[in-house]
Amino acid sequence: MSQDRASQELEMLRDAKKEGGLATLKTYTKLSGPGWLQSAITLGGGSLSGALFLGVIGGYEFMWVQMLAMIMGVIMLSAISYVTLSTEASPFRSLKDNINPVLAWGWLIASMMANLVWVLPQYSLAYAALSQNLMPEAFANATGDGSKYLVSIIIFAIVTGITLCYGSKGLGIKIYEWTLKIVVAGIVISFMGVVIKLATSAEDFSMGEVLVGFIPDFGTWFRPAQTYEAFLATLDPEARDYWTEQIVSAQRTRLIGAASAAVGINMTFLLPYSMLNKGWKKDHRGLAIFDLSTGMVIPFVIAVSCVVIAAAYMFHGKPFEGLLIEENGIVQVDETNKGYGAYSGMIAGRDSAAAANPDFSATLSDGEKRIAALLINRDTGAFANSLSTLTENKAFSNTVFGIGVLAMALSTISMLMLISGFVFSEMLGVPHGGMVHKVGILCGGTGILWPLLWSGGSKAFLAIVTSTIGYIFLPISFLAFFLMMNSKSVLGDELPQGGKRVLWNVLMGISLIITGSAAAYTATTKVLFGFPIGTVGLVGFVVAVIAGQIYMAKKR
Repeated sequence: MSQDRASQELEMLRDAKKEGGLATLKTYTKLSGPGWLQSAITLGGGSLSGALFLGVIGGYEFMWVQMLAMIMGVIMLSAISYVTLSTEASPFRSLKDNINPVLAWGWLIASMMANLVWVLPQYSLAYAALSQNLMPEAFANATGDGSKYLVSIIIFAIVTGITLCYGSKGLGIKIYEWTLKIVVAGIVISFMGVVIKLATSAEDFSMGEVLVGFIPDFGTWFRPAQTYEAFLATLDPEARDYWTEQIVSAQRTRLIGAASAAVGINMTFLLPYSMLNKGWKKDHRGLAIFDLSTGMVIPFVIAVSCVVIAAAYMFHGKPFEGLLIEENGIVQVDETNKGYGAYSGMIAGRDSAAAANPDFSATLSDGEKRIAALLINRDTGAFANSLSTLTENKAFSNTVFGIGVLAMALSTISMLMLISGFVFSEMLGVPHGGMVHKVGILCGGTGILWPLLWSGGSKAFLAIVTSTIGYIFLPISFLAFFLMMNSKSVLGDELPQGGKRVLWNVLMGISLIITGSAAAYTATTKVLFGFPIGTVGLVGFVVAVIAGQIYMAKKR
């Protein structure tokens, strides 16, 4: 952004504050931007899948999960914005030079790794939206991976052109931000349309149950959602204990997965540099918090809540479609059904547990078959098909859902490319917007290889490694900015004092404890080929951070 434009914005803010609250809000709305970039990246495939899986496993009882995760994320992002705008300097360099170089480089490297890997499923999601929802006829005869690569190359070219607008500063940033505002609005409207149609056409839909679901219930970490109680009551004690454990484990996995999709490690890297690129300074701190609240929180909560509502109504407490067949009171399983693979895997685990416990009956009961069928995940294709049944208009549901999913994928690809540009610039210590920044943006092209890398065993491998890194490093970045918010050497006279400092520390401390606990639990459960990669990675990084602190102490 040019110096003249930045000065004009500062003058607008000062004049608006003199006029009062309404004028300030109006000016804040006009000048907002980085919050919408955050919204564009968080409303991606991870959020969509997380919301869908939450609705399937927990129904309306899990409405609160992503909202609470977003609130915690905004607390920390607000701290990041405060540090960045107070120092008006690169947070990476401030962290490296004043707090801990291991935290700084860990933050940067983890952000880049997350970008390179998670861009792969975004291309996959975009292709699925085009081939299954928006233009199925055009892909009816597609064989092999040729069409996947062609579509991905076209997507890369379009998104790269849009993303490079950001590197041109000034008007380019404005065009880029407004493009993403329109995209985010399209995502929200698409999923709102789904719920509006549901509320007006489904007689058994209860908005009261939905609203109650926004009240946090941490008890679901330890017990199954209420819907499962009736199914569990029909089982023998040993079977009941086994399936209770399976349900609770599945709920924990979905809770952590959905929460982690709300705010990722790479989002903490995007925010400070998008603000610095706009020329924001100390006087923009109030605008930054408003921008995060309206540009990120509101669109995210509305969009993911709509997905949870629709998924809960259509799938929660219902066996996988067509898998179970009941005749004369006997439950049979259709082995040709596409859900049978997941079902048989769960039953194999059950049989192993029964073989190790003499009190556990080897005979599979009908009640156990029903519970196993309830726990099978649905994909976005099943979601769209169910919407067709709900709306009684396949073209309408596919179009609305497809637009929302495609917008999610494209906006996230663009954001991941933009973050990569920031990472490259900070890594090499050069100004943003130049050739190094543009080379970093082009790293988003690795997503074109998703047909090769994001399938079968490769997909499982990448998912395990990346989720481990992401979960471990997110609270590490939170810790970094917690320390910076309490550092006199970083903030100087801008260090919060008195009640403000207490409030900041309480809010950040709660967010850090919750995300840190979830990260530690997740890390210790990650195993790769029998090797406890999560535990080793967590312990190794903690040791490295301690070494970094010792180094900084000697340096001082």
